[in-house]
Amino acid sequence: MANILVCDDDREIVDAIEIYLSQDGYHIFKAYDGEQALEILEREEIHLLIMDVMMPKLDGIRATLKIRETSSIPIIILSAKSEDTDKILGLNIGADDYVTKPFNPLELAARVKSNLRRYTSLGSLNPESKAVYQVGGLVLNDDTKQVFVDGEQVKMTPIEYNILLLLMKNQGRVFSINQIYESIWNEDAIGADNTVAVHIRHIREKIEINPKEPRYLKVVWGVGYKIDGH
Repeated sequence: MANILVCDDDREIVDAIEIYLSQDGYHIFKAYDGEQALEILEREEIHLLIMDVMMPKLDGIRATLKIRETSSIPIIILSAKSEDTDKILGLNIGADDYVTKPFNPLELAARVKSNLRRYTSLGSLNPESKAVYQVGGLVLNDDTKQVFVDGEQVKMTPIEYNILLLLMKNQGRVFSINQIYESIWNEDAIGADNTVAVHIRHIREKIEINPKEPRYLKVVWGVGYKIDGH
């Protein structure tokens, strides 16, 4: 079963999350600031991180930025703030998902499960139909779960990879924001616009020479996005 690191300076919240997630069979590691989280990540095999934003020593924002330099494990941000700007900030720094405090334990457990499912699908735990998809100089190898642009490998988070895979498997087909969200997150697309837009921008920054004039990931105004090499 997966190893989950829970990082929050509120020990009661950490203990509560441990109780709920342990019931699902997860092994829980606990940290109370960003520095402790980084230390645990260096010595343990962690499959998912739940990270609070406001913490002493090293906050969740800076810790996430540091983790993303070397790791693509799923990161779920916990925040006491519910404004869209805070959610977008979490996604912009490399988080995969967010949960607003106070949270429903069942919702958190569901998000942990869905993020782990997306992450393990990038490995060999869930073998699916595998192939190589190519559009011009953009190549996605679904066997090795690698993405190359003009021969150079680019790193993708699990969500970025799955969005790109969806679009490349359906080259030329336009997907609406809601269709992308429901396909990747496996839940109703309520307030999905900002979430999808942030991940699309991240993908463009990685695969396009000039993200403002994309060769591959193109917008069809008022409709959605598609992968097209023309």
